[in-house]
Amino acid sequence: MLQKIAFLPGFNKQVTATGAESQWTGGENVRFRYGTPEKIGGWSQLGDSKLTSAARSLHHMVNREGIKYAIIGTNRILYAYSGGVYYDIHPLVNPSGTAATNFFSTTNGQPTVTLTFPSAHNFSVGDIILFGAESTFSTITGSNFTASTFAEKKFMITAVPTTTTVEINVGTNEGGSGATTSGGMTYFQYYHVGPAEQVGVFGYGISQWGGTVTNPQTTTLNGALNADSAGTGGSGTTINVASTTGFPSSGTNFIQVDNEEISYTGLTATSFTGITRNVRGTTNASHSNGATVTNYSDFSGWGSAASTTDKVREPGLWSLDNLGSKLIALIFNGECFEWDADAANATATRATIITGAPTASRDMIVSTPDRHLVFFGTETTIGDKTSQDDMFIRFSSQENINDYTPTATNSAGTQRLAAGSRIMGAKLGRNAIYIWSDTSLFTMRFVGTPFTFAFEQVGTNCGLIGKNAAVEVDGAAYWMSENGFFKYTGKLESMDCLVEDYVYNNLNTTSNQMIYAGVNNLFGEVIWFYPEANSNVNTQSVTYSYLDSTAKRPIWFVNASSLFIRTSWQDSAVFGLPHATQYDADTDTSFDVTGNTEGVSYYYEHETGVNQIRLGVTTAIPANITSGDYDITQKVIRGAATNLGDLRGDGENIMRISRVIPDFISQQGNTIVQLDLRNYPNNAAASSPLGPFTITSSTEKIDTRARARAIALTVSNTAVDTNWKLGTFRLDIHAGGRR
Repeated sequence: MLQKIAFLPGFNKQVTATGAESQWTGGENVRFRYGTPEKIGGWSQLGDSKLTSAARSLHHMVNREGIKYAIIGTNRILYAYSGGVYYDIHPLVNPSGTAATNFFSTTNGQPTVTLTFPSAHNFSVGDIILFGAESTFSTITGSNFTASTFAEKKFMITAVPTTTTVEINVGTNEGGSGATTSGGMTYFQYYHVGPAEQVGVFGYGISQWGGTVTNPQTTTLNGALNADSAGTGGSGTTINVASTTGFPSSGTNFIQVDNEEISYTGLTATSFTGITRNVRGTTNASHSNGATVTNYSDFSGWGSAASTTDKVREPGLWSLDNLGSKLIALIFNGECFEWDADAANATATRATIITGAPTASRDMIVSTPDRHLVFFGTETTIGDKTSQDDMFIRFSSQENINDYTPTATNSAGTQRLAAGSRIMGAKLGRNAIYIWSDTSLFTMRFVGTPFTFAFEQVGTNCGLIGKNAAVEVDGAAYWMSENGFFKYTGKLESMDCLVEDYVYNNLNTTSNQMIYAGVNNLFGEVIWFYPEANSNVNTQSVTYSYLDSTAKRPIWFVNASSLFIRTSWQDSAVFGLPHATQYDADTDTSFDVTGNTEGVSYYYEHETGVNQIRLGVTTAIPANITSGDYDITQKVIRGAATNLGDLRGDGENIMRISRVIPDFISQQGNTIVQLDLRNYPNNAAASSPLGPFTITSSTEKIDTRARARAIALTVSNTAVDTNWKLGTFRLDIHAGGRR
């Protein structure tokens, strides 16, 4: 007889496939809408540029003329996107530029340029340096590099050999004899943001399974390495590099070139000696001249005993908001800047530091409608970074982002929270600002004079796991804690989640600041993107359907697709569709920085079409969903008695399936249907001998011959221009015997 097989919305990964009868157990690139699963919408890249390094924050705003801007903060550069073009609006440490003489040193055949400063610099590896106009340059002697090689171009610092020198890679080899401290010009220094990734540094159990480098000193190869056991030039046990400054010199130490680790027992100023190739389980490979060499001696493996105190190196993050047409941008644990979107030729201007504001804060929000600028985890003494208190809050006077000193005639003020060790993040809500410490939730409400704001602790044991792991939508706050998902609507609720173990058992909590929560209000979804246990970057997502969920049936689903990995998200309020960023750590060619070594980011518009479009190339978004095991009881056997005394057990009988009647609410292109069969829960699922089946829009039925106690249904697509929304399938089921 034909039997409908209906499944509850959402995934259930808390039980076995047998226990999840009438439920879905997993899938990729799907969502639930009106209780039924469908493939998610497609996305397309905005603009044709790859942004430098990892995009960590995204904010949308509109100026007074109605011009829309997307502000994207990577861990190196702050961008403004408008009209299909990306503009660099990153603040400069020295806005007027700094003149330097005898600046350049090069070596024949090498792409590395050493820059020598007259005094100690404060550049770090990964920082950005911008050179001035060609008119600021003097002749560079002994080099085929000219002013045009550097003028008005940005370069990433690839190594910091000494306190007065840095190295950059210009992308082409020196063809001259080599410049020796020659040339003069003007340079600009970008404000430091932070690393692309967050890693554990010291301590038992903090590092990843693969281990962590705790002192990432770098240099570059001076000569290529072959895929053999020899050193530079294919012979000997010496590797020549630009500089060994900062590398350990005593005992046996380690370096990494690309993915190969190499040990050494000695060094000179420009070489590692006594080398042994492909150590610690790596494979020897060829490495090009100029390849990055990283210190891997100070290495912490998972489970290693602490060498000092437990520590996590936090990544480069931003807090972005706007006060009317004025962008407010805070570097995580750093300075705060403003950028006027109403200014004449705004995209040709840069963000500038806010005079009088704190210089070290963990988070920032513009409080509306009262128009105060609020800093969280900030300085007790403005301008003194050493006074940063992770639980301290400071807010400006109303309508004045430059005034933070409380007086009898202004509304500036401070507050220190008591519950927790650090403020993790804050979100603006409908009636209050929500503030999370690592243990608790607080509300901050504008009450006017004389106190300005009232603070109340409203939750305990519910701290925020990462700075960007919370959202507010429709008067409710949703967030991810270290011990589960929570909701606050005036009362604190721990959210039931049928994928909780799947998420938390596979979560890299060392990289908690990578977690990013976003709202897709077009479909009533809150999405958390997070890193798996063996990754320092986001690799998966978990979604809660806040519109369709009920108290008895919360709807959750996960997505492990490598295509749907995002580092920031913004809803559809400004641009009409949600936008998001994706980080690619394995691609270094960005559109605006020479020598970039920290990957690139892409900026997407979502819910457009059914494919992925990136760099003008269209690729399919494969989608699939799999059910739990479906079996039959005595009740579904034709003609059988249904009293309890006549029941022979749940799943006791073998099923014989002869037909599958597909049902799609909508379908574009072909869809694949597969029946997975098993007789016992511990059996590996065996595909139906006549499947998988390709379903077209005109397919009426599928004839098959399948026998099993339990059957699981998988629906999928793999090709471009395919889309589907599932209806209710029916199976032609006949009861067989017990064996």
